[in-house]
Amino acid sequence: MRISVAGLWHLGTVTAACCASSGHEVVAFDDDPATIANLRESRVPVEEPGLADLVRSEMSAARLRFTNDPSEISDAEILWIAYDTPVNENDIADTEFVQSRITRLVPYLKPGAIVLISSQMPVGSTATLAQSRTDLTFAYSPENLRLGKALETFLKPDRVVIGVRDESNRDRLTDLFAPFTTNLEWMSIESAEMTKHALNAFLATSVAFINEVASICELTGADAQEVERGLKTDLRIGRRAYLHPGDAFAGGTLARDVRFLLELAKQKTTPAYLLQGVLESNSSHKLWIRRRIGELLQDMQGKTIAILGLTYKPGTNTLRRSAAVELCYWLNQHGAIVQAFDPAIRDLTSDAANKIVLAESAEMALRGADAAVIATPWPEFQTIPPALFNREMRGAVVLDPGRHLEKQLRKESEIKYFAIGVSHEVGR
Repeated sequence: MRISVAGLWHLGTVTAACCASSGHEVVAFDDDPATIANLRESRVPVEEPGLADLVRSEMSAARLRFTNDPSEISDAEILWIAYDTPVNENDIADTEFVQSRITRLVPYLKPGAIVLISSQMPVGSTATLAQSRTDLTFAYSPENLRLGKALETFLKPDRVVIGVRDESNRDRLTDLFAPFTTNLEWMSIESAEMTKHALNAFLATSVAFINEVASICELTGADAQEVERGLKTDLRIGRRAYLHPGDAFAGGTLARDVRFLLELAKQKTTPAYLLQGVLESNSSHKLWIRRRIGELLQDMQGKTIAILGLTYKPGTNTLRRSAAVELCYWLNQHGAIVQAFDPAIRDLTSDAANKIVLAESAEMALRGADAAVIATPWPEFQTIPPALFNREMRGAVVLDPGRHLEKQLRKESEIKYFAIGVSHEVGR
């Protein structure tokens, strides 16, 4: 099939490369000439395992090409909208960003083409956009990629949700997804849009719930990881449940859909007490590290804090909406010297560089530190020998919210080790 993919940050680049790898002929479009120039050199906008190599191989096979000329999408049977919807610091989505770009592109399509939207948009957006051209078919399929595992989740999805208005277009969409899965969940467009909101809101609720339980565990002597095991072995919940005591959710993805639902509830004047509570609970939990550091160090002025990990999550190089970076900025504001190391980060923006000393290794980040925080759980950090913390740090205080180094550090008597969901120092 002839497919065009519009919007080439994380979602769009993965979508374009994976569709080409399945044998489709793909023209990938983005407004930004610099983005296109980089992709033509196989420089992807967000580090994702295997993505750059896949882009390179599909361009070599002539199944994938990149352009910033909208006229080149005119032969597409399907225009796949894959813009990443921007979110501000308050988790408010800039939906106009996506809507304006779709409106700009649809005049170039031939009659009968399908516009398949995967960008995160409020329920009802697709129906509104469909009014722009009645000779096109609009459909919605929510994205479900995971940073660091995006190729795997795209190429081998559990299922794909597709919302359609016209049943006659099922055949073409079935052909589109056939190389990846035959497990297609068909529904109305509005239901598909709502499924995305509800899914992310459910995951957000799960994160907030288990972290609240973890906070109570810390005060009662219970171990939140043992409670997690007790929950997941109940068949009504299951082992794959999104229940792991640790960091608050960040990055904007989950919060964006919670806010979509809250705004819809407000418009329809119906209460949404639970969803409002999820955001409030999560906001409070974000302060766990800050509260702990404040309790342990009292005055942070002139203290050195080692931050291990800066990216939004392991397996990627994006710093956008990273909780680790937000923590660094907060520490800097309170007079601390921040030394950070991340295996995927080699340079910082000028603003961040003024607040963060970027170390070349975990050892250098730990050198002379009064406390260390495992802020992004890169697997490499699990191989750090406990002796390194004692040797390099001025005060061997380690805060590890997700308990990623627990096995190595919990029995080290000279290390004061703190984690979410257990009383004081783990193992003491």
